[in-house]
Amino acid sequence: MGQETLPSAFIEQMKSLLGGELPAFLHSYDLPRTQGLRFNELKATPELKEVVISMFDLKPIPWCPSGYYYSENSRPGKHPYHQAGLYYIQEPSAMSAVELLDPQPGETVLDLAAAPGGKSTHIASKMQGQGLLVSNEIHPERAKILAENVERMGVVNAVVTCAAPDELSRRFPEAFDRIMLDAPCSGEGMFRKDPKALEEWSPSMVDMCATRQRDILDHAYLMLKPGGTMAYSTCTFNRSENEDTMESFTKAYPDMEIVQMKRLWPHLEAGEGHFVAFLRKKESLDQNGSKQRQRKTQDKGKNKAEQSALREFTDWSSNELPGFMPAGIPVLFGESLYLLPSEEPLHISGLKIPRAGLHLAHLKKNRIEPAHALAIALAPQQAKQHVMLTTGDPQVEAYLRGETLQADPSLRGWTLVAVDGLPLGWGKASSGQLKNHYPKGLRQF
Repeated sequence: MGQETLPSAFIEQMKSLLGGELPAFLHSYDLPRTQGLRFNELKATPELKEVVISMFDLKPIPWCPSGYYYSENSRPGKHPYHQAGLYYIQEPSAMSAVELLDPQPGETVLDLAAAPGGKSTHIASKMQGQGLLVSNEIHPERAKILAENVERMGVVNAVVTCAAPDELSRRFPEAFDRIMLDAPCSGEGMFRKDPKALEEWSPSMVDMCATRQRDILDHAYLMLKPGGTMAYSTCTFNRSENEDTMESFTKAYPDMEIVQMKRLWPHLEAGEGHFVAFLRKKESLDQNGSKQRQRKTQDKGKNKAEQSALREFTDWSSNELPGFMPAGIPVLFGESLYLLPSEEPLHISGLKIPRAGLHLAHLKKNRIEPAHALAIALAPQQAKQHVMLTTGDPQVEAYLRGETLQADPSLRGWTLVAVDGLPLGWGKASSGQLKNHYPKGLRQF
Protein backbone atom coordinates (compact mmCIF):
# COMPACT_ATOMS: atom_id res chain seq x y z
CA MET A 1 0.00 0.00 0.00
CA GLY A 2 0.99 3.68 -0.25
CA GLN A 3 0.00 6.89 1.52
CA GLU A 4 -2.42 7.71 -1.31
CA THR A 5 -4.77 4.98 0.00
CA LEU A 6 -5.10 6.54 3.48
CA PRO A 7 -8.49 8.06 4.42
CA SER A 8 -8.52 11.87 4.48
CA ALA A 9 -10.03 11.86 7.99
CA PHE A 10 -7.08 9.75 9.19
CA ILE A 11 -4.58 12.13 7.60
CA GLU A 12 -6.27 15.12 9.27
CA GLN A 13 -6.20 13.31 12.61
CA MET A 14 -2.48 12.58 12.26
CA LYS A 15 -1.76 16.17 11.15
CA SER A 16 -3.25 17.49 14.40
CA LEU A 17 -1.19 14.94 16.34
CA LEU A 18 2.16 15.21 14.54
CA GLY A 19 2.26 18.69 12.98
CA GLY A 20 5.48 19.07 10.99
CA GLU A 21 6.32 15.38 11.31
CA LEU A 22 3.30 14.41 9.18
CA PRO A 23 5.17 14.09 5.83
CA ALA A 24 7.73 11.71 7.35
CA PHE A 25 4.93 9.69 8.97
CA LEU A 26 2.98 9.46 5.69
CA HIS A 27 6.13 8.46 3.80
CA SER A 28 6.45 5.39 6.07
CA TYR A 29 3.39 3.97 4.27
CA ASP A 30 5.35 3.90 1.03
CA LEU A 31 7.97 1.61 2.60
CA PRO A 32 7.85 -2.19 3.13
CA ARG A 33 6.50 -3.30 6.51
CA THR A 34 8.92 -4.63 9.10
CA GLN A 35 9.25 -8.30 10.05
CA GLY A 36 10.37 -9.62 13.43
CA LEU A 37 10.84 -12.74 15.52
CA ARG A 38 11.35 -13.14 19.24
CA PHE A 39 13.36 -16.00 20.71
CA ASN A 40 11.56 -18.21 23.21
CA GLU A 41 13.75 -18.07 26.31
CA LEU A 42 12.17 -21.32 27.53
CA LYS A 43 14.00 -23.11 24.70
CA ALA A 44 16.67 -20.88 23.18
CA THR A 45 20.27 -21.70 24.05
CA PRO A 46 23.09 -19.30 23.08
CA GLU A 47 24.25 -21.84 20.49
CA LEU A 48 20.83 -22.13 18.83
CA LYS A 49 20.43 -18.35 18.83
CA GLU A 50 23.72 -17.94 17.01
CA VAL A 51 22.68 -20.51 14.41
CA VAL A 52 19.35 -18.75 13.74
CA ILE A 53 20.87 -15.24 13.74
CA SER A 54 23.39 -16.36 11.12
CA MET A 55 20.90 -18.44 9.11
CA PHE A 56 18.38 -15.61 8.67
CA ASP A 57 20.80 -12.66 8.95
CA LEU A 58 18.89 -11.26 11.93
CA LYS A 59 19.36 -7.74 13.28
CA PRO A 60 18.62 -6.81 16.93
CA ILE A 61 15.46 -4.92 17.90
CA PRO A 62 16.61 -2.15 20.28
CA TRP A 63 13.76 -2.36 22.80
CA CYS A 64 13.58 -6.16 23.14
CA PRO A 65 16.72 -8.18 24.01
CA SER A 66 15.20 -11.39 22.61
CA GLY A 67 13.76 -9.72 19.47
CA TYR A 68 15.28 -9.51 15.99
CA TYR A 69 14.39 -8.14 12.56
CA TYR A 70 14.43 -10.41 9.53
CA SER A 71 13.97 -9.73 5.84
CA GLU A 72 10.75 -10.86 4.22
CA ASN A 73 12.47 -13.38 1.93
CA SER A 74 14.04 -15.22 4.93
CA ARG A 75 10.76 -17.00 5.86
CA PRO A 76 11.74 -18.32 9.34
CA GLY A 77 8.12 -19.37 9.86
CA LYS A 78 8.70 -22.24 7.42
CA HIS A 79 11.67 -23.68 9.32
CA PRO A 80 11.26 -26.68 11.68
CA TYR A 81 12.62 -24.48 14.51
CA HIS A 82 9.36 -22.52 14.29
CA GLN A 83 7.28 -25.69 14.70
CA ALA A 84 9.52 -26.60 17.65
CA GLY A 85 8.77 -23.29 19.39
CA LEU A 86 12.28 -21.84 19.30
CA TYR A 87 10.89 -18.43 18.28
CA TYR A 88 7.64 -16.57 17.75
CA ILE A 89 6.97 -14.43 14.67
CA GLN A 90 5.90 -11.05 16.06
CA GLU A 91 5.65 -7.46 14.85
CA PRO A 92 8.68 -5.63 16.32
CA SER A 93 6.86 -2.65 17.90
CA ALA A 94 4.49 -4.99 19.75
CA MET A 95 7.42 -6.48 21.67
CA SER A 96 7.74 -3.23 23.65
CA ALA A 97 4.66 -3.85 25.82
CA VAL A 98 5.81 -6.93 27.75
CA GLU A 99 9.31 -5.48 28.11
CA LEU A 100 7.71 -2.55 29.93
CA LEU A 101 5.44 -4.81 32.03
CA ASP A 102 8.48 -6.92 33.03
CA PRO A 103 6.74 -9.97 34.59
CA GLN A 104 8.82 -12.05 36.98
CA PRO A 105 9.06 -15.79 37.76
CA GLY A 106 6.63 -16.85 40.49
CA GLU A 107 4.08 -14.07 39.93
CA THR A 108 0.39 -14.38 39.05
CA VAL A 109 -0.14 -12.64 35.71
CA LEU A 110 -3.18 -12.01 33.49
CA ASP A 111 -3.11 -11.34 29.75
CA LEU A 112 -6.67 -10.08 29.34
CA ALA A 113 -7.00 -9.87 25.53
CA ALA A 114 -4.34 -12.35 24.55
CA ALA A 115 -4.91 -13.79 21.05
CA PRO A 116 -3.06 -14.73 18.96
CA GLY A 117 -0.46 -15.12 21.70
CA GLY A 118 2.53 -12.86 21.02
CA LYS A 119 2.38 -11.09 24.35
CA SER A 120 1.33 -14.19 26.34
CA THR A 121 4.25 -16.24 25.05
CA HIS A 122 6.56 -13.28 25.72
CA ILE A 123 5.25 -13.14 29.32
CA ALA A 124 5.69 -16.90 29.72
CA SER A 125 9.23 -16.65 28.40
CA LYS A 126 10.05 -14.15 31.16
CA MET A 127 8.26 -16.19 33.87
CA GLN A 128 10.46 -19.24 33.13
CA GLY A 129 7.76 -21.77 34.03
CA GLN A 130 7.27 -20.38 37.55
CA GLY A 131 4.03 -18.83 38.78
CA LEU A 132 0.66 -18.67 37.02
CA LEU A 133 -0.24 -17.05 33.71
CA VAL A 134 -3.92 -16.70 32.77
CA SER A 135 -4.25 -15.93 29.05
CA ASN A 136 -7.75 -14.87 28.06
CA GLU A 137 -9.46 -14.34 24.72
CA ILE A 138 -13.19 -13.66 24.41
CA HIS A 139 -13.61 -15.02 20.85
CA PRO A 140 -13.64 -18.87 20.74
CA GLU A 141 -11.81 -19.30 17.42
CA ARG A 142 -9.10 -16.85 18.41
CA ALA A 143 -8.86 -18.51 21.84
CA LYS A 144 -8.15 -21.80 20.05
CA ILE A 145 -5.27 -20.19 18.11
CA LEU A 146 -4.00 -18.69 21.37
CA ALA A 147 -3.99 -22.12 23.03
CA GLU A 148 -2.11 -23.63 20.06
CA ASN A 149 0.60 -20.96 20.23
CA VAL A 150 0.98 -21.33 24.00
CA GLU A 151 1.36 -25.08 23.45
CA ARG A 152 3.88 -24.68 20.60
CA MET A 153 6.14 -22.58 22.79
CA GLY A 154 6.26 -25.28 25.49
CA VAL A 155 4.58 -23.19 28.20
CA VAL A 156 3.76 -25.26 31.29
CA ASN A 157 2.30 -22.62 33.62
CA ALA A 158 -0.50 -21.05 31.55
CA VAL A 159 -4.27 -21.45 31.67
CA VAL A 160 -6.09 -20.28 28.53
CA THR A 161 -9.61 -19.00 29.17
CA CYS A 162 -12.34 -17.86 26.80
CA ALA A 163 -14.41 -15.35 28.77
CA ALA A 164 -15.70 -11.79 28.84
CA PRO A 165 -13.81 -9.44 31.16
CA ASP A 166 -16.74 -9.19 33.59
CA GLU A 167 -16.82 -12.99 33.97
CA LEU A 168 -13.19 -12.92 35.03
CA SER A 169 -13.44 -9.91 37.34
CA ARG A 170 -16.24 -11.62 39.32
CA ARG A 171 -14.04 -14.68 39.86
CA PHE A 172 -10.65 -13.06 40.39
CA PRO A 173 -10.97 -9.89 42.51
CA GLU A 174 -7.54 -8.39 43.21
CA ALA A 175 -5.90 -11.67 42.14
CA PHE A 176 -3.08 -10.63 39.80
CA ASP A 177 0.37 -9.16 40.41
CA ARG A 178 0.56 -7.91 36.82
CA ILE A 179 -1.97 -7.47 34.01
CA MET A 180 -1.28 -7.09 30.30
CA LEU A 181 -4.11 -5.43 28.39
CA ASP A 182 -3.37 -5.21 24.69
CA ALA A 183 -6.70 -3.58 24.06
CA PRO A 184 -8.88 -4.21 21.00
CA CYS A 185 -8.36 -1.03 18.96
CA SER A 186 -8.96 0.68 15.63
CA GLY A 187 -5.72 -0.83 14.28
CA GLU A 188 -4.12 2.24 12.71
CA GLY A 189 -0.74 0.58 13.11
CA MET A 190 -1.99 -2.40 11.08
CA PHE A 191 -2.64 -0.50 7.85
CA ARG A 192 0.61 -1.58 6.13
CA LYS A 193 0.15 -5.28 6.89
CA ASP A 194 -3.63 -5.67 6.83
CA PRO A 195 -5.73 -3.94 4.12
CA LYS A 196 -8.89 -4.97 5.98
CA ALA A 197 -7.90 -2.76 8.94
CA LEU A 198 -7.68 0.19 6.54
CA GLU A 199 -11.08 -0.58 5.01
CA GLU A 200 -12.79 -0.81 8.42
CA TRP A 201 -11.29 2.37 9.91
CA SER A 202 -13.45 5.44 10.54
CA PRO A 203 -13.65 8.21 13.18
CA SER A 204 -16.77 6.54 14.60
CA MET A 205 -14.85 3.27 14.94
CA VAL A 206 -12.18 5.12 16.93
CA ASP A 207 -14.87 6.42 19.31
CA MET A 208 -16.43 2.96 19.64
CA CYS A 209 -13.05 1.39 20.45
CA ALA A 210 -12.25 4.03 23.06
CA THR A 211 -15.57 3.35 24.82
CA ARG A 212 -14.97 -0.40 24.78
CA GLN A 213 -11.42 0.01 26.07
CA ARG A 214 -12.61 1.98 29.09
CA ASP A 215 -15.11 -0.73 29.93
CA ILE A 216 -12.42 -3.44 29.75
CA LEU A 217 -10.10 -1.29 31.89
CA ASP A 218 -12.77 -1.16 34.62
CA HIS A 219 -12.58 -4.95 34.93
CA ALA A 220 -8.79 -4.99 34.72
CA TYR A 221 -8.71 -2.59 37.67
CA LEU A 222 -10.88 -4.93 39.75
CA MET A 223 -8.51 -7.85 39.12
CA LEU A 224 -5.23 -6.05 39.86
CA LYS A 225 -3.77 -6.49 43.34
CA PRO A 226 -2.96 -3.38 45.36
CA GLY A 227 0.69 -2.70 44.61
CA GLY A 228 0.34 -4.53 41.28
CA THR A 229 1.25 -3.18 37.86
CA MET A 230 -0.46 -3.09 34.48
CA ALA A 231 0.60 -2.44 30.90
CA TYR A 232 -2.04 -1.01 28.58
CA SER A 233 -1.16 -1.09 24.90
CA THR A 234 -2.68 -0.50 21.47
CA CYS A 235 -1.44 -0.71 17.89
CA THR A 236 -3.17 2.56 17.03
CA PHE A 237 -2.05 6.21 16.93
CA ASN A 238 -4.93 8.52 17.90
CA ARG A 239 -5.04 10.16 21.35
CA SER A 240 -8.62 9.00 22.06
CA GLU A 241 -7.61 5.35 22.46
CA ASN A 242 -4.27 6.14 24.09
CA GLU A 243 -3.45 9.21 26.24
CA ASP A 244 -7.11 10.27 26.60
CA THR A 245 -8.15 6.77 27.67
CA MET A 246 -5.36 6.67 30.24
CA GLU A 247 -6.32 10.12 31.54
CA SER A 248 -9.99 9.15 32.02
CA PHE A 249 -8.98 5.83 33.61
CA THR A 250 -6.70 7.40 36.22
CA LYS A 251 -9.32 10.05 36.97
CA ALA A 252 -11.88 7.32 37.63
CA TYR A 253 -9.40 5.38 39.81
CA PRO A 254 -7.14 7.80 41.72
CA ASP A 255 -5.16 4.87 43.18
CA MET A 256 -3.89 4.07 39.67
CA GLU A 257 -0.80 6.05 38.70
CA ILE A 258 0.88 6.23 35.31
CA VAL A 259 4.56 5.36 35.72
CA GLN A 260 5.52 5.67 32.05
CA MET A 261 3.96 6.14 28.63
CA LYS A 262 5.80 5.18 25.48
CA ARG A 263 5.08 5.54 21.77
CA LEU A 264 6.89 3.85 18.92
CA TRP A 265 6.30 5.68 15.63
CA PRO A 266 6.81 4.00 12.23
CA HIS A 267 8.66 7.05 10.85
CA LEU A 268 11.08 7.11 13.78
CA GLU A 269 11.62 3.41 14.55
CA ALA A 270 11.67 0.28 12.40
CA GLY A 271 8.22 -1.06 13.28
CA GLU A 272 4.53 -0.60 12.57
CA GLY A 273 3.97 1.54 15.67
CA HIS A 274 2.71 0.93 19.21
CA PHE A 275 1.49 2.76 22.32
CA VAL A 276 2.20 1.43 25.82
CA ALA A 277 1.31 2.86 29.23
CA PHE A 278 2.74 1.30 32.39
CA LEU A 279 0.63 1.84 35.52
CA ARG A 280 0.83 0.93 39.20
CA LYS A 281 -2.01 0.42 41.66
CA LYS A 282 -1.26 2.00 45.02
CA GLU A 283 -1.08 -0.23 48.08
CA SER A 284 -4.37 -0.73 49.93
CA LEU A 285 -4.68 0.03 53.62
CA ASP A 286 -6.64 -3.20 54.03
CA GLN A 287 -4.85 -6.13 52.42
CA ASN A 288 -6.69 -8.85 54.35
CA GLY A 289 -10.11 -8.15 52.91
CA SER A 290 -9.10 -8.81 49.32
CA LYS A 291 -7.34 -12.04 50.24
CA GLN A 292 -10.41 -13.28 52.07
CA ARG A 293 -12.65 -12.44 49.12
CA GLN A 294 -10.34 -14.27 46.75
CA ARG A 295 -10.29 -17.39 48.91
CA LYS A 296 -14.08 -17.51 48.89
CA THR A 297 -14.14 -17.65 45.08
CA GLN A 298 -11.85 -20.67 44.85
CA ASP A 299 -13.10 -24.19 44.25
CA LYS A 300 -12.99 -26.56 47.20
CA GLY A 301 -10.99 -29.73 47.50
CA LYS A 302 -9.39 -32.00 44.96
CA ASN A 303 -11.48 -34.42 42.98
CA LYS A 304 -10.81 -38.10 43.71
CA ALA A 305 -11.10 -39.04 40.04
CA GLU A 306 -8.50 -36.44 39.14
CA GLN A 307 -6.13 -37.64 41.84
CA SER A 308 -6.58 -41.20 40.59
CA ALA A 309 -5.86 -40.06 37.02
CA LEU A 310 -2.72 -38.27 38.16
CA ARG A 311 -1.48 -41.41 39.94
CA GLU A 312 -2.07 -43.41 36.75
CA PHE A 313 -0.03 -40.87 34.77
CA THR A 314 2.69 -40.77 37.42
CA ASP A 315 3.01 -44.56 37.34
CA TRP A 316 3.58 -44.33 33.59
CA SER A 317 5.85 -41.26 33.64
CA SER A 318 8.08 -42.59 36.45
CA ASN A 319 9.37 -45.14 33.93
CA GLU A 320 9.01 -43.26 30.62
CA LEU A 321 9.92 -39.76 31.86
CA PRO A 322 12.17 -40.35 34.85
CA GLY A 323 12.37 -37.31 37.12
CA PHE A 324 9.64 -35.36 35.29
CA MET A 325 6.74 -34.06 37.38
CA PRO A 326 5.97 -30.33 37.48
CA ALA A 327 3.94 -29.07 40.43
CA GLY A 328 0.24 -28.40 40.02
CA ILE A 329 -3.31 -29.61 40.48
CA PRO A 330 -4.75 -32.35 38.21
CA VAL A 331 -7.80 -31.45 36.12
CA LEU A 332 -9.81 -33.88 33.97
CA PHE A 333 -11.70 -32.93 30.83
CA GLY A 334 -13.23 -36.17 29.64
CA GLU A 335 -10.27 -38.50 29.07
CA SER A 336 -7.76 -35.64 28.92
CA LEU A 337 -5.61 -34.99 31.98
CA TYR A 338 -4.18 -31.50 32.56
CA LEU A 339 -1.96 -30.10 35.27
CA LEU A 340 -3.21 -26.74 36.53
CA PRO A 341 -0.24 -24.52 37.43
CA SER A 342 -1.41 -23.28 40.80
CA GLU A 343 -0.72 -23.94 44.46
CA GLU A 344 -4.45 -23.68 45.23
CA PRO A 345 -7.50 -24.59 43.13
CA LEU A 346 -8.67 -21.80 40.81
CA HIS A 347 -12.30 -20.86 40.47
CA ILE A 348 -12.58 -21.89 36.81
CA SER A 349 -15.64 -24.17 36.87
CA GLY A 350 -18.21 -22.86 34.38
CA LEU A 351 -15.60 -21.03 32.29
CA LYS A 352 -14.65 -22.11 28.79
CA ILE A 353 -11.09 -23.39 29.16
CA PRO A 354 -9.31 -24.20 25.86
CA ARG A 355 -6.19 -25.12 27.85
CA ALA A 356 -6.19 -25.83 31.60
CA GLY A 357 -2.44 -25.71 32.16
CA LEU A 358 -0.16 -28.41 30.76
CA HIS A 359 -1.94 -31.18 28.85
CA LEU A 360 -0.29 -34.34 30.17
CA ALA A 361 -2.08 -37.26 28.55
CA HIS A 362 -5.16 -38.92 27.11
CA LEU A 363 -6.28 -41.68 29.46
CA LYS A 364 -7.41 -44.56 27.27
CA LYS A 365 -8.72 -47.84 28.62
CA ASN A 366 -5.75 -49.63 30.19
CA ARG A 367 -3.19 -47.32 28.57
CA ILE A 368 -1.69 -43.83 28.55
CA GLU A 369 -1.27 -41.73 25.42
CA PRO A 370 1.06 -38.81 26.24
CA ALA A 371 -0.17 -35.47 24.91
CA HIS A 372 1.58 -33.48 22.19
CA ALA A 373 1.80 -30.51 24.60
CA LEU A 374 3.77 -32.67 27.02
CA ALA A 375 6.29 -33.53 24.31
CA ILE A 376 6.83 -29.88 23.41
CA ALA A 377 7.30 -28.94 27.08
CA LEU A 378 10.03 -31.54 27.68
CA ALA A 379 13.75 -31.47 27.18
CA PRO A 380 14.78 -34.53 25.11
CA GLN A 381 16.91 -35.95 27.93
CA GLN A 382 13.81 -36.09 30.13
CA ALA A 383 12.38 -38.84 27.93
CA LYS A 384 13.72 -42.34 28.45
CA GLN A 385 13.47 -42.90 24.69
CA HIS A 386 14.22 -40.18 22.17
CA VAL A 387 15.31 -39.81 18.57
CA MET A 388 17.64 -36.88 17.92
CA LEU A 389 17.46 -35.49 14.39
CA THR A 390 19.41 -32.59 12.91
CA THR A 391 18.45 -29.74 10.59
CA GLY A 392 18.74 -30.86 6.99
CA ASP A 393 17.94 -34.50 7.77
CA PRO A 394 15.09 -35.54 5.42
CA GLN A 395 13.48 -37.34 8.35
CA VAL A 396 12.68 -33.98 10.00
CA GLU A 397 10.37 -32.91 7.19
CA ALA A 398 9.08 -36.49 6.86
CA TYR A 399 8.09 -36.42 10.53
CA LEU A 400 6.37 -33.02 10.19
CA ARG A 401 4.43 -34.41 7.21
CA GLY A 402 3.16 -37.23 9.44
CA GLU A 403 5.17 -40.04 7.84
CA THR A 404 6.45 -43.18 9.57
CA LEU A 405 10.19 -43.09 10.28
CA GLN A 406 12.83 -45.78 10.47
CA ALA A 407 14.03 -46.33 14.03
CA ASP A 408 16.57 -48.33 16.01
CA PRO A 409 15.11 -51.86 16.44
CA SER A 410 15.90 -51.65 20.18
CA LEU A 411 13.31 -48.88 20.66
CA ARG A 412 9.86 -49.95 21.79
CA GLY A 413 6.96 -47.72 22.83
CA TRP A 414 6.62 -43.95 23.17
CA THR A 415 9.62 -42.06 21.83
CA LEU A 416 10.27 -38.32 21.78
CA VAL A 417 11.33 -36.92 18.38
CA ALA A 418 13.56 -33.84 18.44
CA VAL A 419 15.51 -31.65 16.02
CA ASP A 420 18.79 -30.17 17.30
CA GLY A 421 17.64 -30.73 20.87
CA LEU A 422 14.17 -29.17 20.33
CA PRO A 423 11.22 -31.57 20.79
CA LEU A 424 8.82 -31.86 17.86
CA GLY A 425 6.41 -34.52 19.17
CA TRP A 426 5.87 -38.22 19.84
CA GLY A 427 6.36 -41.37 17.85
CA LYS A 428 5.64 -44.94 18.90
CA ALA A 429 8.45 -47.39 18.11
CA SER A 430 8.00 -51.02 17.16
CA SER A 431 10.02 -53.45 14.99
CA GLY A 432 12.40 -50.82 13.66
CA GLN A 433 9.69 -48.31 12.73
CA LEU A 434 8.44 -45.17 14.45
CA LYS A 435 4.72 -44.62 13.99
CA ASN A 436 4.07 -40.91 13.69
CA HIS A 437 1.94 -39.18 16.37
CA TYR A 438 2.51 -35.61 15.23
CA PRO A 439 -0.99 -34.01 15.36
CA LYS A 440 -2.76 -34.09 12.00
CA GLY A 441 -3.81 -30.45 12.30
CA LEU A 442 -0.16 -29.36 12.49
CA ARG A 443 1.26 -31.43 9.65
CA GLN A 444 2.77 -29.50 6.74
CA PHE A 445 5.41 -29.36 3.99
